[in-house]
Amino acid sequence: MLKFISWNIDSLNAALTSDSSRAQLSRDVLETIKKQEADIIAIQETKLPVTGPAARHTEALEAYFPGYQVHWVSSEPPARKGYAGTMILCREGLQAEEIVPRIGAPDTMDSEGRLLVLKTDQFYFVNVYTPNAGDGLRRLGDRQEWDRRYADYLASLDQDRPVIACGDFNVAHEEIDLANPESNHMSAGFTDEEREGFTNLLNRGFVDTFRYVHGDVRGAYSWWAQRVRTSKVNNTGWRIDYFLVSERIRDRVKRSEMLDSGPRQDHAPILLEADL
Repeated sequence: MLKFISWNIDSLNAALTSDSSRAQLSRDVLETIKKQEADIIAIQETKLPVTGPAARHTEALEAYFPGYQVHWVSSEPPARKGYAGTMILCREGLQAEEIVPRIGAPDTMDSEGRLLVLKTDQFYFVNVYTPNAGDGLRRLGDRQEWDRRYADYLASLDQDRPVIACGDFNVAHEEIDLANPESNHMSAGFTDEEREGFTNLLNRGFVDTFRYVHGDVRGAYSWWAQRVRTSKVNNTGWRIDYFLVSERIRDRVKRSEMLDSGPRQDHAPILLEADL
């Protein structure tokens, strides 16, 4: 049995080195993740420089997760500095080849450190931080093109061996995946176009493991808006973080759920266990 965790950390530097109250909440989440003793941990939105984690980051990560190899990719020119970025922590002994793909995405998306892949003997593990459609949906067209390119890429990997894909997909797929669907049909993350993009991805041969395990359960979310102080207390959240697997290995999935992130708003970690 292998255990996987995915979390959008919203700045690795802040979580590891800041003295703010939010940073302490982030470190509490890291302690929760540490206790799970996962085989692979995927992190999104690291916001690290192009040179990657500094010594202080590496030391802090080793304190939380000793015995893990660290793989990372950061935003690089012409993309913005300190933007997006992904990381994978892989338990030593699990042999894996690192791949940093470029999928022909529009604008600077291929340079934003949004995709990081590990290739093992048994499967591909794909960590993604999907672009947000942005304020006023200004990036929606580019987001739609990203979705098409990403689906093509995942399907190409699936031709070789099974895929486990995780991360912040920045979309609530169905109305049961957010607390207030009626008022959000024109909001980034719940437009018809983004939802259709996710449907098309699943139709390429992938399974939303949370729905596979839990069916149409309601009120289960992975993200609560930081700007709305009562969003988590009232559970007015969205489920926008996912573990997907190739259809042919869905029966191997044993657990797929959100981990308790305490009072911290924004993203909660998600967990997958599969018999691989």
